[in-house]
Amino acid sequence: MRFARSLVSRLSATRSFAVRRVPFSTLYTKEHEYLKADGDLHFMGISDHAQSELGDVVFVELPEVGAEFAKGDALGSVESVKAASSVYAPIDCEIVEVNKSLEDNHGLVNESAEEDGWMVKLKATNPDQLSDLLDADTYATFCNEE
Repeated sequence: MRFARSLVSRLSATRSFAVRRVPFSTLYTKEHEYLKADGDLHFMGISDHAQSELGDVVFVELPEVGAEFAKGDALGSVESVKAASSVYAPIDCEIVEVNKSLEDNHGLVNESAEEDGWMVKLKATNPDQLSDLLDADTYATFCNEE
């Protein structure tokens, strides 16, 4: 894992970005959120690319369990030493769980954005919208062209 972070740092420094190979069940938005399928539910957070651009995360705002959001609604935020950024609902959804570990350890977003640093677990209320999201290869291309 340390090697992967080092590689991401070197790639980001040259303004090109490589998304590590992830299971086909991981999807991305152009706003740099990801969804990772877990049965009928999805883990959601900011992508590894997003956290590397933000720098050290110092605060994470999470929604309440049970809250419902339409695609594109701000459902939380991430603040870093460089900037604050809203986190948007990638699809219409209901929040079924929040990652309470982030309350005391914001750095998990930097250390493991797409694993331990997930922000919420959600239920899609309009699963057809999943087809609007990007697969890992398309997301990598998008990041490189940004």
